[in-house]
Amino acid sequence: MSGWLAIAGLGPGDPGLWTADVADALAAATDVVGYIPYVARVPDREGLTKHATDNRVEVERATHALSLAAKGHRVVVVSSGDPGVFAMAAAVFEALEQAPEAFSDLEIIVLPGITAMLAASAAVGAILGHDFCAINLSDNLKPWSLIEKRLCLAVEADFACAFYNPRSKARPEGFGRALDLLKDICEPKRLITFARAVSTAEERLVTVSLSDATPEMADMRTVVLLGSSLTRRIQRPGQGDIIYTPRSVPV
Repeated sequence: MSGWLAIAGLGPGDPGLWTADVADALAAATDVVGYIPYVARVPDREGLTKHATDNRVEVERATHALSLAAKGHRVVVVSSGDPGVFAMAAAVFEALEQAPEAFSDLEIIVLPGITAMLAASAAVGAILGHDFCAINLSDNLKPWSLIEKRLCLAVEADFACAFYNPRSKARPEGFGRALDLLKDICEPKRLITFARAVSTAEERLVTVSLSDATPEMADMRTVVLLGSSLTRRIQRPGQGDIIYTPRSVPV
């Protein structure tokens, strides 16, 4: 079987943040499979076929990619950010587990990328500079009660937090509920950063106190970073503030 499947992360937006391995895989690919806006980020070229599909069909998309590879195609499944962080790597392996015999000899590799939370943290300084966790705020694949539980436990453990998929047109109320919960259990001056479209021309970075945060400050192109109780702001007039979490914890 000469085909192979690579699951690649395209980073937060700027092609300059692709890894060399991702660029090499895309250069060798016969097919690129993925969500419509992510496939559009891969330049067209002769010999490359793009298979763009809508959202919420991850397992079907993964099965299609596996089938192409099994027929001898060199396939790259693309995700934004890192493919292993709320993205296509898990979907491909879910599809593989459902039909292991058909694809048991297939070469599959995962190529990491720079995920949105790391790009956003770097853009403002080092808000994830100490212990942190990532929580997907979408309740499409898990109940809202579980999201609330994880939010409460993360704050209790005093993690800095990265929130993915905060607010969509289909579920605009969820992020407001999350903010209300956080405002109830965190001190009002805790810092929260809204990082939209990091590394692109539409990049927008806003850091406010939690008490001043509103649901409208986020959309699906935004990753939200909530600092821990130790997170600090260094004000630098004319250069932009630095938001960071110290590496040491007072005893």
